[in-house]
Amino acid sequence: MSALVNVPIAPQAESLFAQGLEWHRQGLLEQALAAYEQALQLQPGYLDVLHHIGILAYQAGDYASAEQFLHAAIEVDGSVSALHSNLGNVLKATGRHEAALESYAHALDLDQANVDAWYNCGNTLQALRRFDAALACYDRALALQADDAQAWNNRAAVLQELRRHDEALQSYGMALQHQPGNAEAHWNRGLLHLQHGRFAEGWRGYEWRWQVATLSVSRQRREFPQPLWLGREDLAGKTILLHAEQGLGDTLQFCRYVDMVAARGARVILEVPPTLLGLMRTLAGPAKVVARGAALPLFDYHCPLMSLPLAFDSTLATVPAPAGYLRADAGKAAAWDALLGPRSKLRVGVAWRGSQAHKDDDRRSIDFAVFASVLSPACEFVSLQDRHRPEDVPLLAASTVREYGQRLADFSDTAALCAAVDLVLTVDTSIAHLAGALGKPAWILLPANADWRWLLERADSPWYPSARLVRQQPGETWAAVLARVRTGLDAMASSAKP
Repeated sequence: MSALVNVPIAPQAESLFAQGLEWHRQGLLEQALAAYEQALQLQPGYLDVLHHIGILAYQAGDYASAEQFLHAAIEVDGSVSALHSNLGNVLKATGRHEAALESYAHALDLDQANVDAWYNCGNTLQALRRFDAALACYDRALALQADDAQAWNNRAAVLQELRRHDEALQSYGMALQHQPGNAEAHWNRGLLHLQHGRFAEGWRGYEWRWQVATLSVSRQRREFPQPLWLGREDLAGKTILLHAEQGLGDTLQFCRYVDMVAARGARVILEVPPTLLGLMRTLAGPAKVVARGAALPLFDYHCPLMSLPLAFDSTLATVPAPAGYLRADAGKAAAWDALLGPRSKLRVGVAWRGSQAHKDDDRRSIDFAVFASVLSPACEFVSLQDRHRPEDVPLLAASTVREYGQRLADFSDTAALCAAVDLVLTVDTSIAHLAGALGKPAWILLPANADWRWLLERADSPWYPSARLVRQQPGETWAAVLARVRTGLDAMASSAKP
């Protein structure tokens, strides 16, 4: 403990700190910082001021300054549990999870009743996917503060990961009992319902996505003066804008509803990402397809694509699942046939990586070094990816996979290449949805805890009749999954021989 702890606080410095603290509580961060800095000038080593400047810097995203001030505060008095807990938050925010856990452990050594330390330790362990340990931390936090809705929500998410789904549902219920407007708990509970095929509850929960601040979709919400349509108003003679949201795969999956909207008598304007523009023009239903960012024609209503299942009250039994609702361009498909040449083997289109921006990409994507084990000599393999990660490039070049990424300018090109193969083998990325939307036979490789849209356990999909779901079992490596797939490919190739 520093001798500075025992130094009397000057009344003026104490007053400035109190004023800064009030401004801080009101969210007036610039004023708070100014008051804190003045207090620190009058009283160097003022522990509470150093601590709160560190907190303020953390809240502002200035993690370097936050770490500096929290360390300075710890040098003054390292026996304050909250200092170590807040330092742990900074370390976690900068990706130093193990160091964060050490700080939380230090905080808890000093004060076992530090509920924030238990909670944030749980968050860090959850990020590291140490789910059993994370659950224990959340339970300790809730034993101290049973009305913490966010802790109940996070506990539920961990229980989902542990496949304790009924308990997870109960925990989401507890979160909403303590905070009925907790958007994240509504959203997560909705995803759990969807994963179990309880679509009526699930689609209602899915609408909370717009209010979850941590979701990018909530920050990208489109605001229009025209009213939102969710199935109630008569559309006869009206024009409606249906606009894509979230990922390319989501657009490919949910554009199936466009024709149903048109059947209500509406003139449908469909807005999609530019890379999907050409492909979406093969979709039945829209009067006009426009690229996001282009000028929009006049319209009477609007609806995000992923709200359409709610608008149509889709259940597991009524999901619209046409065999193929998008088509490859015939000319482009013929060009690919000519480039690839005559088939001498089963021709398999492959995709082993998704976008690194996806929050669960490390689960769903497979290193090519591992994926290459599936490359049976009984088959011919063609890459369906338009780009590759640096570590995959030399291995791909040395493999038997035919690679044409530079020719895939947009999804109409990829769709045409899909049409030129016999089977698509892909991880859970937009290629899976493209193959399904085209009605192309597809084997989709799913991680043990797969996305909600693939439901649980089943090997088929209500969304895509042509798809077969190949699920990784808990604790199973991708190498083991791919060994099973290779056996299946060899059997298919053998049966396909004349």
